[in-house]
Amino acid sequence: MKIAMIGTGYVGLVSGACFSDFGHDVVCVDKDASKIEALNAGRMPIYEPGLDSLVAANVAAGRLSFTTDLAPAVAGADAVFIAVGTPSRRGDGHADLSYVFGAAEELAATLDHDCVIVTKSTVPVGTGDEVERILRDGAPGRLHSVASNPEFLREGAAIGDFKRPDRIVIGAEDAQGEAVLREVYRPLFLNEAPILVTRRRTAEMIKYAANAFLATKITFINEIADLCEAVGAEVQDVARGIGLDNRIGAKFLHAGPGYGGSCFPKDTLALLKTAQDNEVPLRLVEATVQANDLRKRAMGRKIIQAMGGNARGKTVALLGLTFKPNTDDMRDSPSLAIVQTLLDAGARVTAYDPEGMEIAAPMMPDVEMKQSAYAAAEGAHAVAIITEWDAFRALDLARLGSSMADKLFVDLRNIYRRDEVARHGFRHIAIGTRAE
Repeated sequence: MKIAMIGTGYVGLVSGACFSDFGHDVVCVDKDASKIEALNAGRMPIYEPGLDSLVAANVAAGRLSFTTDLAPAVAGADAVFIAVGTPSRRGDGHADLSYVFGAAEELAATLDHDCVIVTKSTVPVGTGDEVERILRDGAPGRLHSVASNPEFLREGAAIGDFKRPDRIVIGAEDAQGEAVLREVYRPLFLNEAPILVTRRRTAEMIKYAANAFLATKITFINEIADLCEAVGAEVQDVARGIGLDNRIGAKFLHAGPGYGGSCFPKDTLALLKTAQDNEVPLRLVEATVQANDLRKRAMGRKIIQAMGGNARGKTVALLGLTFKPNTDDMRDSPSLAIVQTLLDAGARVTAYDPEGMEIAAPMMPDVEMKQSAYAAAEGAHAVAIITEWDAFRALDLARLGSSMADKLFVDLRNIYRRDEVARHGFRHIAIGTRAE
């Protein structure tokens, strides 16, 4: 099939590359000429493991291409996916749909044949209805089918998630939309990936409900971790104990400094705005958003407390800045609030991240970026693990501590056992465990 993908951000680029790897003919379109130039030169605008080689292989095979010109990209297309950004609108938290609606308007003026238009972007319930109206008004007489096909990709594992999905959700209002999307995903038939076909508004809601539930699960275990610290219990054992119940499951029960990234923060806010507009309170989601926001700065205060309650004039080395490993995404990362809390307390902050420093540097102008974990720790009074990169799981603790001013190890991801850290002379502070 011929597919056009509008948008070469995280969702559009990964989806386009994977569709082409299935054997489809895919053209990715973006208005950003510098991004398209970079992609045509083999340079990825994001860090995602395996993406560069996947793109290169399919470009070489002639199945994947990139352009800024919409008309030839959509000419003869069986399906056009809209995969543009829907960031939180400044001031009210609503999803900014201007890019989605702008793409629909351009498609109405450009498409010269009946086609299936698919919203891949995360959009509030009812967005597909407006896209359909724009297409109908802008191209009278055309029988475009508008469908919803939300993505469920984890940054850092997106290619595997796309090719081995838990489910494929298709929101369609007619047989044409369903049939075309089933054919698009037919290569996954051998993987027995379940396909759930719903009405369009239901598909749009599934995406938001899934992200809100996962965000709530993260926030729940973080609050349980705080209680564990207070009563002398071990949160990792608690998480294992409840996660073995298959009604609950073990995923997203890892206590830490709070969630961030491109999805959970903006999607929970957008869901709350939809609920408020319809006068339906979502008190659990409201509490989740509030608790997560408060937790990030609380983790900065936890580091300060471990330093005796006074960080002024002291150096704190942060290991990891991105909101999770295997990505360079800094959006709503807990590190942003933690850094600000430390700086407000008068600390000097150094940091190292394997992939995120180029993006993080302008967001944290007062943080000294270093080229390794060991360089960041030189002269530090505390080292804190913020992101659980694999590179931090087997640190040479003797080397790390040898140049530090004080051996304080704050593990906000619980990737080290206290005894192994203590053997090297460190004081160890973790999440959801008894104090020393």
